[in-house]
Amino acid sequence: MNDNNHLPVWNLEALYADAESWEKDFARIEPLAKKFLAFRGKLAQSPEMLAAAISASDDFDRLVEKVYVFAHLKSDENTLINANRAKVDRVSALLAKLAPTQAWFDPELLAIDNDKIEKFLQDKALKPYEYTIRFILRRKQHSLSEPEEKMLGVLSDALGSSSNTFEILNDAELDFSKSVDEQGKRIPLTHGNYLTFLESADRNVRKKAFGKLYKTYRKFRNTFASTLEGNVKVHVAEAQLRHYDSALSAALDGDAIPVDVYHNLIEAVHSHLDAFYRYITLRKKVLKLDKLDMYDIYNPLLPACNKRYTFDEAAKLVKAALAPLGKEYGEILERAFSERWIDAPERKGKRSGAYSSGCFDSYPYLLLNFNGTLNDVFTLAHELGHSLHSYYSRTHQSYHYADYEIFVAEVASTTNEALLFEYLLKENRNDHEFCAYLYGHLADEIRGTIYRQTMFAEFEELIHSHCEKGTPLSADLLEKEYFKLNRLYYGSEVKPSRLIALEWARIPHFYYDFYVYKYATGMSAALKLAKDILSGKTDRYFGFLSAGGSKDALDIMRDAGVDLSTPAPVHAALDYFGEIVDAMQKELEFSGNGLLD
Repeated sequence: MNDNNHLPVWNLEALYADAESWEKDFARIEPLAKKFLAFRGKLAQSPEMLAAAISASDDFDRLVEKVYVFAHLKSDENTLINANRAKVDRVSALLAKLAPTQAWFDPELLAIDNDKIEKFLQDKALKPYEYTIRFILRRKQHSLSEPEEKMLGVLSDALGSSSNTFEILNDAELDFSKSVDEQGKRIPLTHGNYLTFLESADRNVRKKAFGKLYKTYRKFRNTFASTLEGNVKVHVAEAQLRHYDSALSAALDGDAIPVDVYHNLIEAVHSHLDAFYRYITLRKKVLKLDKLDMYDIYNPLLPACNKRYTFDEAAKLVKAALAPLGKEYGEILERAFSERWIDAPERKGKRSGAYSSGCFDSYPYLLLNFNGTLNDVFTLAHELGHSLHSYYSRTHQSYHYADYEIFVAEVASTTNEALLFEYLLKENRNDHEFCAYLYGHLADEIRGTIYRQTMFAEFEELIHSHCEKGTPLSADLLEKEYFKLNRLYYGSEVKPSRLIALEWARIPHFYYDFYVYKYATGMSAALKLAKDILSGKTDRYFGFLSAGGSKDALDIMRDAGVDLSTPAPVHAALDYFGEIVDAMQKELEFSGNGLLD
């Protein structure tokens, strides 16, 4: 459907015009580190001195981010080009070398007498940094001494080797051979087109692609177990060094999120598994199968409605769907296309999946692997949500608070998806088959974003718990635990191939230190926010987009109208999921296509 030669590619020259410009900035990193280091031993002298030290730290971080972002974007364009990867490695190695110049700040700040730091905080020089300082102070019990912080900084590059090895093996070196498409043509199976195979109406096409992918992972199961265990051990060791009760509490503390939020999510999802089982039963009935396998979960229930889109068509749909966000939002959205923030085509060696990236001094870039499916249209809306969230935060906040916490990172992106769903539903309200298809798509999104990501979150906590108890994370153990959870979440109507027990091996997010639960909480919030936007209530939403990291993440979401400190938004989202399943069944009945006979 899509000619890669006519898909947009991003304009990285807007960040660095040439290699020489990048090298000049790379050379400036070390002097800025020394400039910051010059404030060592002086923080307690005056509020102005402390403010100047924080400003010098920001200067260093801002340049590092710019240099690193360009390097990783170039590397992700083609992971097979060693010169591009070498830039990433050079930045990482330099930061490890400079870690001792950075590690002193928190310990020295925490050593200032409490009464003195409180007096400092009343001074206007520190008003721009008050939130940051108080955040550091309240984590005092988890801070290490300066020599210990230096040691961790020096080791940071080495401690990331398991994750780096996984990325290279998974993205660049695995070869899944070829699989047969619906026309009987053998084509290379890749990370990018695997979902396209699973969305096929032909069950044999789905089954073969599923088998080829996971049989490849099975060959390297012990290697992937080793990389995952190495990464988990890093998380566990750092948590223990910082005196946290668990790796989970350490990871959540970075966003000031109580552990109860994580556990409330899992409990809430468990309490709504019956709604998911009803969806699975409906899917089985429509597909006319006695039992479903895991390769029967992704294909649309109405293959005739499996529309394909050019990139231009996808862009037009997304722009129309996001029109309720107003004129200014629409104008910024246009810039994403005209200024080439987007790299859309799939290429050999290109990083798989999709993401939004960038820094304070760059466009909020988007990487896609666009193949023309409806899922790709939703992915475009999703990543644009990230990018415009970044744009608003960087426009309305100083550099110091421009980055928002990871906890809220998935909210804007998923709100965009919810708005796209509502737009498509409204535009096709008389087409019962397509509406049923859309309801199925939304059900699959909630399945993938709340149910599936919560299953991942539960697995992630489980394997960290095993490691904390000293249990080796062998491939056998990982497969056993993963298969057990898969059976719980998908229920008795799914009789999965044992190959699904290997799925843990291909999930990059398991290397992100308890990231995945945020997809589930983010979508729960987004479903509420999308309803607010469609009713004309946008002011609080733009307050959220513009807040950056100027407050605790939970407070930012409360200001937007969603209290994620309670399980209520998750319960509401999964109640809505039950309604979606009912609506899909009614649309199927109205369509008269006999799928429910």
